Amino acid sequence: MSKKKRRNPGKKPKSLRSETKQTDKRGMSHYTVEEETTLLPFLLSVITNKSRNAVKSILTRGQVSVEGEETTKHNHPLKPGTKVSILSNRESKKQSALAGMTILHEDRDIIVINKDAGLLSIAADDPTDLTAYSQLSDYVKKEDPDNKIFVVHRLDRDTSGVMLYAKTEEIQEILQKDWKNTVKERIYTALAEGAVEEDSFEYSSWLKESKGIKMYSNPENNGGKHAVTHFRKVLGNENYSLLEVELETGRKHQIRVHLKELGHPIAGDKLYDAETNPIKRLGLHATTLVLVHPGTNKLVRYTAEVPPSFLKRVK
Repeated sequence: MSKKKRRNPGKKPKSLRSETKQTDKRGMSHYTVEEETTLLPFLLSVITNKSRNAVKSILTRGQVSVEGEETTKHNHPLKPGTKVSILSNRESKKQSALAGMTILHEDRDIIVINKDAGLLSIAADDPTDLTAYSQLSDYVKKEDPDNKIFVVHRLDRDTSGVMLYAKTEEIQEILQKDWKNTVKERIYTALAEGAVEEDSFEYSSWLKESKGIKMYSNPENNGGKHAVTHFRKVLGNENYSLLEVELETGRKHQIRVHLKELGHPIAGDKLYDAETNPIKRLGLHATTLVLVHPGTNKLVRYTAEVPPSFLKRVK
């Protein structure tokens, strides 16, 4: 009786073999085609942990790019040397489900986002308004309907940048109970009107809220809350100054009021006497948040790059 040749079920046909590159920060896995084929058979050869229907769904959802161009064609021809990129399901869900923000970091305890200007942190007067909170709530419930999101701090609607949410009430309480000591750095970037002369300076005052939403500053204690802000000039010209701003205290509208008091209101800040609106939004961005992680007790840093529109005004 002749012996049957043993087959290796894990071995792929030569024409479908590929070289896999490391997954990048955007959640994209990159492959290089070695032999001529078409797209669906190629995907089936490199995505070995999913069914044929699941792989077809990845293609249909627009998660596949060939030479940087998105395609959904099953029979898209591939030649040797062609670059194929696949966006992970996890990243695809983030990008498709969230409007006006991106997730910078997520673990079992917290979610850190980069919020766009114009998006509310939490619900305001109109319950139909889109908010970061409502979107993140829907996002975590897709994994488990019992999952929830808890607000830790807020950014003004017109301020963009780094924001932190807790994934459990316990983590929220840990962060809020000792926020001042847990958070080591809160750094913003401000596009201020006019040419700021000093390279670095500090401003201190007491802030008190009027019956409306506007805050008022006084150099002496007026029964309000003491606020201290540190400024460092990064770039500037005769019209605008780009400032790195670090909060020593975190009062409502603190940076906006202090820059108005210094004669350099934030561009686009009509509430605090700005005369210009060159980027069609408030020129304030939460750049960096450094804190002791509530779950690991390790120091962590989360950063959202300064919007290009800020930089264009000071070049």
